[in-house]
Amino acid sequence: MRKVAIVTDSNSGITRAAGKELGIFVLPMPFYINGALYYEDISLTQEQFYEYLKNNSDISTSMPSLVDVTELWDRLLKDYDEIVHIPMSSGLSSSCSAAQALAQDYGGKVFVADNRRISITQKQCAIDAKALADAGWGGAEIAKYLEDTAADSSIYITLNTLYYLKKGGRITPAAAALGTLLRLKPVLQIQGDKLDAYAKSRTMKAARTTMLEAIRKDITERFHSPEDGSEFNVMLAYSGTDLTEVNSWKEEVLTHYPNHGPLMCDPLSLSVSCHIGDGAIAIAITKKLPEELLHKYQS
Repeated sequence: MRKVAIVTDSNSGITRAAGKELGIFVLPMPFYINGALYYEDISLTQEQFYEYLKNNSDISTSMPSLVDVTELWDRLLKDYDEIVHIPMSSGLSSSCSAAQALAQDYGGKVFVADNRRISITQKQCAIDAKALADAGWGGAEIAKYLEDTAADSSIYITLNTLYYLKKGGRITPAAAALGTLLRLKPVLQIQGDKLDAYAKSRTMKAARTTMLEAIRKDITERFHSPEDGSEFNVMLAYSGTDLTEVNSWKEEVLTHYPNHGPLMCDPLSLSVSCHIGDGAIAIAITKKLPEELLHKYQS
């Protein structure tokens, strides 16, 4: 059986410590803050990041350097036969296309899967890939499965502030001022390649209801699955370090999906958080890995 290494980046929310427990290798995402280079989960913690954000620091994201990527691949190929590399969505970063170009020089040993996900959905994708690798799947067929099922997920996010959307040019200053005046809580969605507006709510409570209804509709109408979500992983995410709203959100979601506890509840990728600020909460679904796929190569 071929040994297949699973690689992702810290946009997945998988820390290096968690990666060791999961058997997944993690590339840290670089950030430039006030001109200085930092790496997520190595020289930049969640707490430090939000302190910089609060102080209106100049923050920009970057993709992992090509040297960092190839050095990791070269090291892994001393112990593994193949690599499946899972970057953040190609619609949100150029790191996917860059990795695909690099992989061409590896003689069919590295497979870059564009599964068009980020944050907790990207994390679940890496976990599923590791399960398939452990079940005997080769790198090419794991990458193909991840790409064939790329659309089988949804994320909905509600924001605490419009400031960072305005700062990043995603909404106009006038729209941000009006939204702030009306105390609007926008709900955004990520389905594949981009972050889009979904709805506007007047309160956080109403925004939470909107997200739950959006997830219900996706499960029943978009995916034509049972309303209890039994065919899906239901996951939560958040930005910031105050967990008061997060814990309340977790309790509310569990009343709708009581058979899904304990819920995965992770910090949002800092690459997303720098555009939406702190105080955001999110819910996501991904289709569960069919059990029969894990027994495909059993004799």
